[in-house]
Amino acid sequence: MGGRLRSAVWTIALGAGSAWMFAQEVAPPAPPAEPPRFGVHFQLTTVTQWHPSFTAPYSGANSLSPDAEHETTITTTLFAGARLWSGGELWVNPELSGGSGLSKAFGVAGFPNGEAFRVGSPEPHISVARVFLRQTFAVGTGTEEVSDEANQLPGRRPVKRWTLTVGKFGVTDFFDDNAWSHEPRRRFLNWADWSSGAWDYPADTRGYTWGLAVEYEAAEWAMHFAAAAEPKVANGLEIDTDLAHAHSFTGQFDRRYQLAGNDGVARFLLFYNSARMGSYRQAIEEASGAPPDIVSTRQPGRTKWGFVVNLEQSLGKTSGLFLRGSWNDGKNEAWAYAEIERSLTVGGVLQHPLAARSDDEAGLAFIVNALSADHRDYLAAGGYGFMIGDGKLNYGLEKIAELYYTALLWRGVWLAADYQFVENPAYNRDRGPVHVFGLRFHVEL
Repeated sequence: MGGRLRSAVWTIALGAGSAWMFAQEVAPPAPPAEPPRFGVHFQLTTVTQWHPSFTAPYSGANSLSPDAEHETTITTTLFAGARLWSGGELWVNPELSGGSGLSKAFGVAGFPNGEAFRVGSPEPHISVARVFLRQTFAVGTGTEEVSDEANQLPGRRPVKRWTLTVGKFGVTDFFDDNAWSHEPRRRFLNWADWSSGAWDYPADTRGYTWGLAVEYEAAEWAMHFAAAAEPKVANGLEIDTDLAHAHSFTGQFDRRYQLAGNDGVARFLLFYNSARMGSYRQAIEEASGAPPDIVSTRQPGRTKWGFVVNLEQSLGKTSGLFLRGSWNDGKNEAWAYAEIERSLTVGGVLQHPLAARSDDEAGLAFIVNALSADHRDYLAAGGYGFMIGDGKLNYGLEKIAELYYTALLWRGVWLAADYQFVENPAYNRDRGPVHVFGLRFHVEL
């Protein structure tokens, strides 16, 4: 009996020990930590630009000054967000903006400073740039990791999803994205580089509006739609609340693909705007030979439509190319973004171009901008828009080249040197060319 008892005890002990070790090996992992409920980020960007004197036999009220000049803009933004419930987030972006673009942002259709359009007056001014509610609805069970970024809480989200955003935002937050050129605070500065020049997207002077956006995302394709309000006057700060006559609809389809093993995206965007615009042709006819005034022809419900083709193509892990082509009908007044009716931009970005500087990057892009026939005739007759007008016009395509180099100084702190060559500024062969030199200081926290 004693031997049998000892054998039983050893058997139980060995079995328990084996079970304990097995349990340690297959114990379920600890439950994942709850994603944070709140997020705060900050950015500061200053852009200083200078151009030397250039040839200009005449100038108008909206001309780029032919005398040497320099100007600086500054924006600081706080991105504060909270997770309200499953898939629901609320974001508020207070923003300080100040300074001025060259010649008060007049005289070049593809303006050299992408930060200048956000600035309503030279004096620093605090406003609420964005305040919006975002709700995400899952389609299926697959999820993907989401990084911690401005206006984005970290965690996981559905791969296939519907997203509804309502409030105040920038329409470019949802449309015309491009991995290689979509942010003047980090890459290309020119208006027609970082966004499509002929897309007259709805926005106030600082680049924001009120509306709603609906998006559907899948692994290989996406759709976006937005309805938004227009400003009361061209490039104005006050939003028009008469939505029956002033509104904008934008739709976009994205198709992701691979070319020779490298990621690419093709995007097609359509837009339709309605606002209290003036008519270029009517202004010319009513002037009877005098300089036309488009403001006197403004009527509620005037429309503008157009499209954008946007391509991005990666070349390995450290470089990529982009192309933007855009067009609008150009019959009625340029309203919210730029006095451009046709635009083509091609460019590329090379990350860590120097072996010893792995976080630096360089970019080069070329732009060609053009006007519709009605807009061209209006400026040639002495008319003025909200950005350009030399009093007369010897028309030519506006051609711009931009080159930048961005260096990482410390974590989250960048300094960039930027050069732009502008031929036929504001489409005028009689003026220029203009050399624009710039420095951009940018901080992200």
